[in-house]
Amino acid sequence: MTYRILIVEDHNLLRHGLRSMITALPNYEVVGEAREGKEAIREALSLRPDMILMDLSLPGMNGIEATAQIKRRVPDIRVLVLTVYKTDEYVTEALRVGADGYVLKDASYDEFVIAIQTVIGGKKYICPDVSMHLINDFLHRCDAPKAVTPWNKLTARERSILKLVAEGRTNRMTGEFLNISAKTVEKHRANLMHKLGLHNSAELILMALDMGLIEHVNHSSHSANGAAGSPALSPDLSSKKPPDSSAISLE
Repeated sequence: MTYRILIVEDHNLLRHGLRSMITALPNYEVVGEAREGKEAIREALSLRPDMILMDLSLPGMNGIEATAQIKRRVPDIRVLVLTVYKTDEYVTEALRVGADGYVLKDASYDEFVIAIQTVIGGKKYICPDVSMHLINDFLHRCDAPKAVTPWNKLTARERSILKLVAEGRTNRMTGEFLNISAKTVEKHRANLMHKLGLHNSAELILMALDMGLIEHVNHSSHSANGAAGSPALSPDLSSKKPPDSSAISLE
């Protein structure tokens, strides 16, 4: 049996590298690629792959929102998240919307193969770095009062809209990305601003910067592209590797 894989990754070099690694494995083939969340949904519905390698930091619709929509429509497609983020918010939200596995981009080749095989085999996989972080975070939260961060106040849809609006998109443009109406975007935008205690677009952009969804850019270089002073997409962030630990593989 040949397993069919869809790669969702916006960085060209990494996407091509993943394709090479997967096609070198026996009984695996790459049937498609996508560079952003909305395209990932279209490809998933069209190609019906056995598994999707899903980046979380994507232009437009993020990987968590894309995973949620794909899982609602085709729950049998398995999703293995491949990302740099190992914070509790990203991991738990990805698993909550239906991701079947979570592995970091600095994983070894052997770990990457194990993650693919585990998820294809119908089990859940959390890489050692993330499992160690989750355990430490859980133990810390048991000993400390529970804090509510701005990020976990928001739904997955509100997070997508926060990012898109902070990038400078209008309600209409945001709605086109998410396949919803501009009026629905406006409602979600009002809700998220209320939850975060924001009063205007400037505060919304500052919050997005604080949450790492976008980054500061050089105004002069950005103005050459006709968008002076607007925020840019946040690139993947590097993460430090904690001590080795065994991966968690759940039925």
